[in-house]
Amino acid sequence: MADKELFIPTRTTVATPPPPGKKKKPKLSADQNIYLAKKQVSNFSFNIISLILILGLCFVILYPFIELVPTVLSALEDLGNPNVIWIPEEWSTLSFTAAARISMPEGIMTMAKSIGFALVLMVIQVFVSAMTGYTMARVKYKWLSPVMFVLVVLVFLTPRQSLLMSQYIYFSNFDGLGLVPLLQKIFPNAAWLQHPVAGKEGVIMLINQPASLYMMAALGNGVNQSLMILIFSQFFKNIPKELEEAALIDGCGFYKTYFKIMVPNAIPAVVIVAILAFVWNYGDTYYTRYFDPEGAHMASELATTFIDANKQTLLDRVRAWYGVPITTDMTFDALKQAGILIFLVPLVVLYLFAQRWLVENLENSGLVG
Repeated sequence: MADKELFIPTRTTVATPPPPGKKKKPKLSADQNIYLAKKQVSNFSFNIISLILILGLCFVILYPFIELVPTVLSALEDLGNPNVIWIPEEWSTLSFTAAARISMPEGIMTMAKSIGFALVLMVIQVFVSAMTGYTMARVKYKWLSPVMFVLVVLVFLTPRQSLLMSQYIYFSNFDGLGLVPLLQKIFPNAAWLQHPVAGKEGVIMLINQPASLYMMAALGNGVNQSLMILIFSQFFKNIPKELEEAALIDGCGFYKTYFKIMVPNAIPAVVIVAILAFVWNYGDTYYTRYFDPEGAHMASELATTFIDANKQTLLDRVRAWYGVPITTDMTFDALKQAGILIFLVPLVVLYLFAQRWLVENLENSGLVG
């Protein structure tokens, strides 16, 4: 035991890690510092340029509306006053009151009917365009699918003015492929079937009736409807085929798969197309002017009322209604601009409610694919 050496443990020190947040940064070389500096300057410059472009675009879009404020909110007697640039000397809503009375003969019902008309066309176009787009994207035939795609693109590229004459003649002598007498027996009280053409049996007149516009939308030929079909077609192509195959295995047929599986997955495209359809139909003055000129369409009322030929008549009405001593061309411009702002109210409300959906679903709708 004496020959054995005693083991005496020694105290060892354990290196403690540096406190968090105080790690030493590795030293960078001169080239790396130059690269990082260039990258920071590049990112900063890109952000500044993007901000300038966005602000400039916002200014270009909003400036016409900002410029309307001193015109439509000034007293009619002060219009043309050189001392008024941005802030009216006397605030007044008389321009809006007069413009609403002129452009909406039936009061608020004119706007309500116009909105209802656009909503009906929107529903028809969304339903028909979605079904057509799904057929183009998923139902494959040897030659029919490419032919359908070419026809839709041709309709999209063809100016609608070139089709106006044939459409007008067709709806002026509408025979419904010989089904008009049968429809008149089935629906004896339908107003749109009670306009026979003189000297022709089984032929009715659909001009100056909204039925002609509804029929065009139901047949895929509404306002810019070919573009809506292409949007749906592009979107349905991007949906995985495995969803359809799984639905078919579970016993779903064609229509059940479409309504239960595909349509719920196509909500982004539905939102985009619905918004576009409402905006385009609400602001349409071309088809409504020729096929339903006497209908309650606010866009057509503005386009046909506030024209130079009616200027003096409208100014005389304003003087008689509100006792305005003097009316000038500036008064007419104020009335016209106020009418435009009234017309835009439903679109602004729609944008305020649908802006989030529009931004979220735009990328996935097929417009950028």
